[in-house]
Amino acid sequence: MLRAALVGFGSSGKTTLFQLMTSARETARPAHGKGETSIGISKVPDARLDRLTALYNPKKRVPATVEFTDLAAAGQSGGVKALVDVAAYKNADALVHVLRAFHDPAVTHPSGSVDPARDAQTMEEELILADLGVAERRLERLEKDLKKVRTPELERERDVVTVCRAALEEGRPLRALDLKGEDLKRLRGFQFLSAKPLLVVINLDEGALSTGGEAATRIERAAEATGLTKFLTRAATAAVAVCAKIELEISRLEPPDAAAFLADLGLAESGLDRVIRASYDLLGYISFFTVGEDECRAWSIPRATPAQLAAGEIHSDIARGFIRAEVVTYDALVGRGSMAACRDRGEVRLEGKEYVVEDGDIINFRFAT
Repeated sequence: MLRAALVGFGSSGKTTLFQLMTSARETARPAHGKGETSIGISKVPDARLDRLTALYNPKKRVPATVEFTDLAAAGQSGGVKALVDVAAYKNADALVHVLRAFHDPAVTHPSGSVDPARDAQTMEEELILADLGVAERRLERLEKDLKKVRTPELERERDVVTVCRAALEEGRPLRALDLKGEDLKRLRGFQFLSAKPLLVVINLDEGALSTGGEAATRIERAAEATGLTKFLTRAATAAVAVCAKIELEISRLEPPDAAAFLADLGLAESGLDRVIRASYDLLGYISFFTVGEDECRAWSIPRATPAQLAAGEIHSDIARGFIRAEVVTYDALVGRGSMAACRDRGEVRLEGKEYVVEDGDIINFRFAT
């Protein structure tokens, strides 16, 4: 499951966005006070799963999910310092920074004015400072360990952390570093906040949301209007534009009314769908499917995942006893209408454990118990 954690300054609309993202969720843990977290599960929209469900009419339809975490505000920055010690944030796959770009005299901004570019940079600096403290403490520990015993692994870890500290001291987020292989694995082990992919959600006025155009055009226009263009390029981030207040109201309507409201705004999909899709694109996630009369299910995996690891998403026993994967493309199955018809035409392939799963693959794993 993809895990994303929300950050944002007070009055940014972060809690409203969380409510929007988790409107169809089971709350795992609500936030009751300062520094506590709320966790909600959102279903990933996927028209392909809808089509497969219509084809098989299974007992269960199970979409892929995204887990969103929201930390109850702890000061102006929304609790950035507290994030360092919150497991749900340290373990998140990505951070979602909600930036206020709407104007409402009734909702005072903590800094006295609405300035998304300023807030984006301030949040980035706080993430960097938090990581710098982690890096310095780790280097102190490594130096002590190296005095006791020198090993290649400890020396390499010290070198990697030293590179990270230098970047942080220069004000660069660690997500911008070009680390690869084992060094990248070491970096992930430190759970640095500025190393996590960052999705910027620009929370617009209603008027800005309804100006029309394709999604990419809306984002570009919103970034230019709020002075965020340079930040988004420099900080190695992705962005999506929403009006959380209006879209929360839309999410509470009956589906036909919601669709009509979105159409009036010139939107092809809801803010929920756009944020989830942007999160998937940012992290390089794809979906594969398992289908049958009992269940049609979507599974989320990182791009370039081999078949055996993909099988492990379903159950570790399947990965352990992996024999082969029977694979057919979504287009082939939907086009033929049945797995039997695909087999008759040689469109069902037998793949081994190293096969790289493609987005939209429909897979039946064969395994030994």
